[in-house]
Amino acid sequence: MRKAGVWMGIVLLIWSLAAFKMSSSYVYYSKYGPGPGLFPLWISGIFIVISILYIIESIRKEGVSVNEVLPKGKDLNYILKIMGSIALFVILAPYTGYSIASIVMLFILFYGKYKWYSGLGIAIVTTLILFFVFQTYLRIPLPLNALGW
Repeated sequence: MRKAGVWMGIVLLIWSLAAFKMSSSYVYYSKYGPGPGLFPLWISGIFIVISILYIIESIRKEGVSVNEVLPKGKDLNYILKIMGSIALFVILAPYTGYSIASIVMLFILFYGKYKWYSGLGIAIVTTLILFFVFQTYLRIPLPLNALGW
């Protein structure tokens, strides 16, 4: 089965089922009216029905194959680079803190697009600005390392 629509429908169905399961843990209705579980439960239920209908329609119709949709060559490498740098950020952030993990992630993304010292400078400045805005103005705590940054 190489139809892209079927695979997209399966991904949407899995996402909808996970959202339905998570939303079912919230209160559906309280003594004051609809609870916090009402809206997400209904929306994810509607998405389950829509994704099943989409899978059925994709099976019936002649669709686009997965090979035609996926990027190739440099574009594929850049997408893999983005996904890898985000995964590395998620792995590093609890241990090195936001600042170092963000600088590493941005440097990986900018490497090849800029000279290495320009990419590193942009990564450092961007990280410091974001850190300052989140910590000072928005008061949103970010993962910190042992040095407090």
